[in-house]
Amino acid sequence: MSTVHERIDGRLRDFVSAQPVFFVATAPDGPDGHVNVSPKGYPDTFTVLDEHTVAYLDLEGSGVETIAHLRQNERITLMFCAFSGPPNIVRLYGHGRVVTPQDPGFGDLLARFGPHPGVRTVIVVDVERIADSCGYSVPEMTLERDRDVLDRLAGTEGSRKRRTARMNAERRSIDDIPALRPGETDPVSLHSATGPPTACR
Repeated sequence: MSTVHERIDGRLRDFVSAQPVFFVATAPDGPDGHVNVSPKGYPDTFTVLDEHTVAYLDLEGSGVETIAHLRQNERITLMFCAFSGPPNIVRLYGHGRVVTPQDPGFGDLLARFGPHPGVRTVIVVDVERIADSCGYSVPEMTLERDRDVLDRLAGTEGSRKRRTARMNAERRSIDDIPALRPGETDPVSLHSATGPPTACR
């Protein structure tokens, strides 16, 4: 049975911050577009900004579905599952916005995350509904390690060329929804904080 919470209190904050992976779901307008679900790893790429606001670091990838959908309708849901300890699922429903390097406050947001290359944007979510449920069927699993492949590839010549090409082109979703304009981001040279994150997760 689902329980709805008024805010992201200390217990919920601790839970979502402790999960090594979370999932992001968005969808375009209308009945025909593709619903997108993306897994997000690296525990220092998510932060709780306040009791009704969270953010995560958007690292460069081949797809732009989340960005396209948010710029079209802002709808987003984040899901966190307990793969160890007591079973639990927390969903954060809300409206998201894409913060680019040109936007006010981008630098302050960037400083809240751990060090990663290939930064594209920061996604900020204004959370309107907070609900947890049992998660009784979610398997118990042990985390072996974080994959560092994305970070390592960011510095290779081939990856830099691909990112430069994507950065200099208009990027659209698989449903042809506009996502990023040419030159709007700089994942080739933009890194997040080089020291420890400044925010509690």
